[in-house]
Amino acid sequence: MGPAGYSSRRYALLNRWDPRHLTRVVAHLRPVAGERILEVGCGRGHLTKRLNDLGVEAVGIDVNPHAALHAVTRRVVTCRAEALPFAEGVFDGVVSVHALEHIPQLGEALDEIDRVLRPGGRAVFIYPAEPIKGIWAVPTAVILHRNPFKATTVHCQWLWPSRMRRLVEPLGWKETHHEFNLLSSPQFVSVFAKP
Repeated sequence: MGPAGYSSRRYALLNRWDPRHLTRVVAHLRPVAGERILEVGCGRGHLTKRLNDLGVEAVGIDVNPHAALHAVTRRVVTCRAEALPFAEGVFDGVVSVHALEHIPQLGEALDEIDRVLRPGGRAVFIYPAEPIKGIWAVPTAVILHRNPFKATTVHCQWLWPSRMRRLVEPLGWKETHHEFNLLSSPQFVSVFAKP
């Protein structure tokens, strides 16, 4: 069933598209037509599709096999972020929107992201600003586990900008920007450059 039981058709279909994420990703990633972009934790691929519509060669990965089965684009691959099926240095940019907090082996996933990101590449990570670990994951815990108390299993990582900096420090990445903003729930944005 994958990490935290993510093999769920219902969960895949309930994930909605929020166009504000595209606005933030474009502002911070500044994708150029022809660049290759990887979206980690893409769900059904709404953002991946919009990036391709801009002329970017985007591909999305998601651990939930139902995400690819019901994807809005053919550019969604089922795999774990800790084992990416791509060659070294093939992507110009990486984006992850509300997905890193779901990855149990986040250090391994970041190592893999670093491996497939070319030198000089950029990464944009958008993740929840949770005052209490897992608080925004209660609805997902009910969907996946029928148990609101499994929220810290769903959001197994508690992230904020200084923690993200510490996590990518071994990779040599440099933070170029971070911010806090409010959407339907509070979130952080961290932007990094790979030397």
